[in-house]
Amino acid sequence: MGNTKLSPVVRVLQNEIETIFKDTYVFEFLNLSEPHSENDLQKNLVLEMRNFILELGKDFLFISEEYKIQVGNSDFYIDLLFYHRGLQCLVAFELKVDKFKPEHLGQLNFYLEALDRDVKKSNENPSIGILLCKDKDNEVVEYALSRSLSPTLVAEYKTQLPDKKLLQRKIHELFK
Repeated sequence: MGNTKLSPVVRVLQNEIETIFKDTYVFEFLNLSEPHSENDLQKNLVLEMRNFILELGKDFLFISEEYKIQVGNSDFYIDLLFYHRGLQCLVAFELKVDKFKPEHLGQLNFYLEALDRDVKKSNENPSIGILLCKDKDNEVVEYALSRSLSPTLVAEYKTQLPDKKLLQRKIHELFK
């Protein structure tokens, strides 16, 4: 994962953060049809939680789906909330079934602020947000994250691996 896909806060958070979070997650095990809704994606991820956590990597603990936070007199819901043992922080996943849009970060930043003010324990590190999109333009992501003060990452997901022949061709090109 290149530094352009990380907010400035995440870049200085820990050196190992790039080895913990991926740039792309493959959810082939969900067997989702195209198109699918955010609700379909979320429900299938929860049903397949074991496989989802294996795809995320080690040290992730699932806390809740549709995690409710209250700010003022309004209720908000974080799609998926995890805790990462190694980083000792909450990790909020916001799911988007479309291409990344800069305005998605505003919602995620709001959730992170609410988590840090109202949920995070004093011994824990600041919460991290993962915006998981169907697709992303890396240059748009870089611009959107360049002034972000929240520890956020933008990753994409694939519901299936690329065609086997395409993968073989790419591997062959690498070893020429």
